[in-house]
Amino acid sequence: MAKTRIQAAERPVGEIFSDAYRFSIPRYQRPYAWTIEQAGEMLDDLLGAARCAHKLEDSDPYFLGSVVLVKEEGAADAEVVDGQQRLTTLIMLLSVVRQFLPESFATSLNRRIFQEGDPIKGTMDQPRLMLKDKDQPFFETQILDGTGVSTLDNVATAGLTDSQRNLIFNARLFRDRLAQLSADECRRLVSFMDQYTYLVVVATQDFDSAYRIFTVLNERGLDLTHSDILKSEIIGSIPSDAQDAYTAMWESEEEALGRREFAELFAHIRMVYAKTKARETILKEFRTAVLSRVSDPRAFINKVLVPFSDAFKAVSRSSYQADEGAEAVNDLLRSLNLLDNTDWIPPAISFLSRHGGDRAGTLAFVRDLDRLASSMHIRRVDVTQRVERYGRVLKAIEQGDDLAHPDSPLQLDDDERAKTLTLLDGEIYTVVRLRLYVLLRLDSTLSSGGANYDHPFITVEHVLPQKPKPDSDWRTLFTNEERAYWVHRLANLVLLTRRKNSEASNKSFDEKKSGYFTGKSGTSPFPLTSQVLQQPVWSPEVLKLRQAELLSHLKNLWRL
Repeated sequence: MAKTRIQAAERPVGEIFSDAYRFSIPRYQRPYAWTIEQAGEMLDDLLGAARCAHKLEDSDPYFLGSVVLVKEEGAADAEVVDGQQRLTTLIMLLSVVRQFLPESFATSLNRRIFQEGDPIKGTMDQPRLMLKDKDQPFFETQILDGTGVSTLDNVATAGLTDSQRNLIFNARLFRDRLAQLSADECRRLVSFMDQYTYLVVVATQDFDSAYRIFTVLNERGLDLTHSDILKSEIIGSIPSDAQDAYTAMWESEEEALGRREFAELFAHIRMVYAKTKARETILKEFRTAVLSRVSDPRAFINKVLVPFSDAFKAVSRSSYQADEGAEAVNDLLRSLNLLDNTDWIPPAISFLSRHGGDRAGTLAFVRDLDRLASSMHIRRVDVTQRVERYGRVLKAIEQGDDLAHPDSPLQLDDDERAKTLTLLDGEIYTVVRLRLYVLLRLDSTLSSGGANYDHPFITVEHVLPQKPKPDSDWRTLFTNEERAYWVHRLANLVLLTRRKNSEASNKSFDEKKSGYFTGKSGTSPFPLTSQVLQQPVWSPEVLKLRQAELLSHLKNLWRL
């Protein structure tokens, strides 16, 4: 039997998207799942790397990670076992940037995006990357085709799959960010990606071998972390007669947080001092931003590590302590920990390490931080803008500024409040990473502290179904226009403690109330859902009143 061959090589993006490869995403792969969070971070990293050298030809290679393929040696066809998200986002970026480049550059980019057929080679015109069957036509029309990219704002997202929405949102993000660059910057970015941005391509002939490689590459062992290396450096520079005592202090904090959270702490401390997004490794930036300012190792442990570690434990575990009123702070911390990012943590630990003993001041700060973080989450502010905003908050904390002043970076301005409220009044269900967060926050405001969210599954369900059957009463109660308007808005959404049931979701209102929304107990643990159970009918008029009431609660919660 022939022995399986494994090929591994570094390839620049210009070679990745060439006739050497015809990528396809097999059916067993999950759909495209990167959001503006990951896509924005990739663009930021590429721009930062492209700007490092004065001359492009002096640029250091930039590695984007690895892809694992099932691919015969010498053949172009390649099934993507690992790397779908990265490859899709890369080719999307190349597609979007074309509109900001002169025709010669755009024509050259077309050859990276589409394979031009050659009858001698037996190849045909086709995209260099084929997504799953369900998404490929949409991907070609809206993303790969230059005309589609120019009409991104006209695409209605309500009826799209989650993967198609991610494609649209990420393409819009790229367009808006690239529009802020000069033509020269766009040309430099494209040239840098093509020549100096590398992927490690690992290819083998069969799926079993490729999957084993994928598993090995993604194994998570107990390798040395940056905190282990820093421990060696910092403890090692303390006089020997004091090393045991400071080692005990260090290890006590690590044990209290756990190994994973303790390693995360150093990234948060770096942000507190640097106040900018990391461009290099955490280890390198920690030395530059933190240890250069706190050069005495004993002072670092006593005045930085211990107080920040204690603050991080209170923040991450919602365990703030005070003589009275601590639970109000912890309720807000629990809500902040529901967010899909941790960028808010450095300001929180910076403030608590300085002013945690002031219970009233801490409550006011955490309430304002929750408002800012929630608004940026609802407005889908990308990671670069979030980090920049929190950097300004950190600077204000450090300088002792009045954080309650309307001009403080901790406060929302009129436009931010208005946009937040507008988005909350929109089709909230269509934003996957947002809908559960908003409904949980809304439900907690209705519960007066009595709701329990410790359930194995909490899902968001429609009252008025998304696709009622042709003979359903829902078709009589709502016109097509009314159904399209209300189906994805707050007023029509409830929380359930079970996995969704697509068949049950189309039942009549009375049938949903009698079992689907309540389960065996006959009640719901969520005030948001209990309110619906009290309604005798579900009509456009009920939805209109309910929408206004729910928005009023959120408006008061976040002072919008």
